[in-house]
Order: sequence, then C-alpha cells, then structure tokens
Amino acid sequence: MNPLKEKGIPIEKQTKSWSEANVTPYNKKEVHPYTRTRVIFMNGIEVEGAIFSHQCARHTDDMELKKMLALTRRIEQQQQKMINWLIPGDEHVLAVTIGYEQVAVDLTAFLARTEPDTYVKAALDFALLEDFDHLYRYANLMNIVMEKEAAEITGQFTEITIGRPTSAEHRYPFDDVRRHYDAQSADFLTKLHVLTIVAAEQQTMNFYMNVGNRPEAMLGRGLYLEIGQVEEQHVTHYESLADPRASWFERLVLHEYNECWLYHSMARQEPDPHIKKIWEEHLEMEIEHLKIACEIMKDKGRKDPEEMLPKQLPDPLIFESNIEYVRDIMAKQTDYNADGTEFLPGEKMSKDSRYREHQEKVNKGGAPSDRVIDEHKKEKGKDYRQELKGPHPIERFRK
Repeated sequence: MNPLKEKGIPIEKQTKSWSEANVTPYNKKEVHPYTRTRVIFMNGIEVEGAIFSHQCARHTDDMELKKMLALTRRIEQQQQKMINWLIPGDEHVLAVTIGYEQVAVDLTAFLARTEPDTYVKAALDFALLEDFDHLYRYANLMNIVMEKEAAEITGQFTEITIGRPTSAEHRYPFDDVRRHYDAQSADFLTKLHVLTIVAAEQQTMNFYMNVGNRPEAMLGRGLYLEIGQVEEQHVTHYESLADPRASWFERLVLHEYNECWLYHSMARQEPDPHIKKIWEEHLEMEIEHLKIACEIMKDKGRKDPEEMLPKQLPDPLIFESNIEYVRDIMAKQTDYNADGTEFLPGEKMSKDSRYREHQEKVNKGGAPSDRVIDEHKKEKGKDYRQELKGPHPIERFRK
C-alpha cells in the first residue's frame, strides 16, 4: 500500500459531532491485552502529533502554514480524544499503568527485532530491560494495593519478573544523550522506529507526570515518582537518536506518514470490530493529512517529499509476544550501563564514574522500587512474578 495513491477522506469531511467523537469504551473484563496496548499506544502517537504541530506553528511566521497546521491538528486532537476515550473510567489507574508498561515491553522488543541500524537497535535493547523491570515493580504494587494479579491484564503474552533493577537505572543526565542517525543516509524504517518509540515513551512520561500523585499511600507515590524520572531519561535517550538537522517540513511529512503506517498496522491485527473501524477511519483521515503535508513541503520546503518516502508502507508493526527475545537480551545485557553515548558491561564502568556519584545521591535512604518488592515479600512471603518460560535467565534473580 502506498498511502499517497489512496483516496482518503477529504479534510472538510473529517470533523465529527460530539456524540460521534464520544465513543463507547472497551469492556475492561473482556478486552484483549493487545487491544488495550494498541489503544494506549495510538493515543501516544496522536499526542506526539499534536505537540509537534504546535511546536512547528510556534517556529514560523507564515500565516498560511499556521492555518494548515491548525486545520489538521484540530482533527488529530479529535482522533486523540476518540482513542483515549476508549479506556473506560472504571479501569483503575494501576491497571492502565500495567497496560502502559506492556506497551513499552512488546513495542520496544518488536522495534529492536526489526531495526536495521545497529546503534539504534542497541539503544532499544538497552531501555527494553528497564521498562521490563518497571512492569514487575508495578505488578507487585498492584498485588499489594488491589489484591489483583497483573497477569489478568497482560495475559500469557508478556512475562513479569526482574529486568535491570529500577534502582540501578538512574544515570547522570549526560549519560542519557545518544548519537543521532544521519537523516540523509538512514534507512527510512529507522526514522519511523525512532519517531514511534519517542512518541510512546513521551506518552508514558506524560501519563506518570499526571497520575503519579493519585495513589494515597506513600509506597505507590514513591514508585510513580521514581519510575516517572526514568521515563524522562528514556525520552532523552530516544529523542537524541533523531537527526535534528532535518527540516520542519521533512519532520511534518514523517509524522503524517508514520501515522498512516501505524493505523494501517493496528487495523490489520485488531479483533474488536468497533475499534478496528476507528483504526480504519483514522487511516483514511491520515492519508489526507499526509497529502496536505506533502503539498506544504513542495510549496514551502521546495522539495519533493516522494524523494524521501518509500514506494509502499513497511511491513506492519505488530503487538505480539516477545518472551524469547526479551529473555535473550536479559541474559546478555542486564548488567549493561551507559557511559556517554556508549553501552557497555557494568564491570567496565569506572568506580569514580558520574553514575556512581548520582546513584549515591538519588538512592540515599533506599529506592521506592526496592521498597515495593520488600513490602510484597513481607506481606505475602515472596515477590509477584509470572515467568512463563521457566526460571529467570539470570541465576542470581531466581530467588
């Protein structure tokens, strides 16, 4: 499929009434785990689209460009609300949080498995093990607070156990900045992957910034506080991979093309007919948004966007189980750390590194992520896990 060759929905026919936009949410007791992840994920994609469009508008004095950005942005804000409104109001914040971390694990693993650039793949693998551990920590908190097993939400698709321990993830900010790809020579799939993971991690960061103070108990507030700071690290980590030298017009086209690719991907695998229809309709809308962005690039950027776009959409992005892949990366890289722009085994970090000094500051008095596990062991005799493929791949984490 080449979205530029498809018809789409004319922009003047995309505005919905309030009753049309106020969609019926999914049933939290019946929803497929990956339908939940797709909803959380695509909400983040649309939030990124809106944020980028606003930033673009703030950096131009071209009135016609501002108007066209406002037009497409209004529709994308409508799309974002329809998607976000699919999450039911009676779904507990912790349950939604488990969904967010399942998105992080299976999205990152899929992107890493299919990423053509070795450095970008290394960056994905590195942060994968951290989000994997976040799922474990929140799952233990849920079991304490709600007496509910996170596996009821994640199903049999994603394991829940120790990754790179969250308390070990806190690095000095300099060590979260990465080398960027070259926009002129990078594989187009790499560009889509980086934009996609930035949007997903940014949405998780924003979510924790807003809901992290909702728990009443200090135990839960502390965990959201700590992991919320790691999500800030992850956004820095991923956004620095993108080439900042690309023009605003190139980035605008990339955003719209990415949304076409992702809506097409979500529609291909969605079992819920109500939600599948939304993915399909939004794809038709995004086809028109892409065409508008391309015309803007031709007119104001003096460049033919088809020179940078592939002839057809890449293979779909799939939400699927990645247990074996995650286990393999855990076995090889759990002890990895970052020194500047490089990833290296922990034993190669110097004893007087920035990392060790920063760790002493933030973990002074203990880390909330460790406290949650200690509290779970105290109350229930052991931590909560769902190890579907046998014992933990690292022996010291098997008890």
